[in-house]
Amino acid sequence: MATAPPSTYSAVTLNINGEKHALTVDHRTTLLDALRERLDMTGTKKGCDQGQCGACTVLVDKRRAVACLTLAVAAEGREITTIEGVAEGDQLHAVQQAFLDLDGYQCGYCTPGQICSAVAVIEEHAAGWPSAATEDVRPEAGPPPLTPEEIRERMSGNLCRCGAYVSIVQAVARAAEADAAARAAQAEQGTEHEGAAA
Repeated sequence: MATAPPSTYSAVTLNINGEKHALTVDHRTTLLDALRERLDMTGTKKGCDQGQCGACTVLVDKRRAVACLTLAVAAEGREITTIEGVAEGDQLHAVQQAFLDLDGYQCGYCTPGQICSAVAVIEEHAAGWPSAATEDVRPEAGPPPLTPEEIRERMSGNLCRCGAYVSIVQAVARAAEADAAARAAQAEQGTEHEGAAA
């Protein structure tokens, strides 16, 4: 007969980068510690461990979350994407490629969190979400221009101790342009398919 885990522990299944991982964790275990210490996914970095630096940023249901303040038990049943799952096979995500092309890093410690955050920023912007820097927040105004000010505001939860901010802003802008072009191409392709079917 299997013994039940102690009352301060729970068996959880975490869906990380499209793969399920079964763990028994203390209720106080953070998602960050589960990733790094239990699953050996060390791409997500431990910086301040207080939710202030953004080094541990991951995507939970495609939205940004600081893994050091997210309990592993609270992440069960959610879709978690870490830096290891951002690329599609050998094809780098547009954000990763832009960071490489424009030197959006120096020591690289904050880079995984910066990239995960930037992926979400681009999605949030495309969905029309305003930021504190957005001048016209009316829904009918549509997405604001993704200016350097907008990017800096939207990425402000991610600190870079090396000060690579200029290159980070440029990398996010380039990746956002690539994303917008890809979305436009998909929309155009969908229109062509609809016209052919009619």
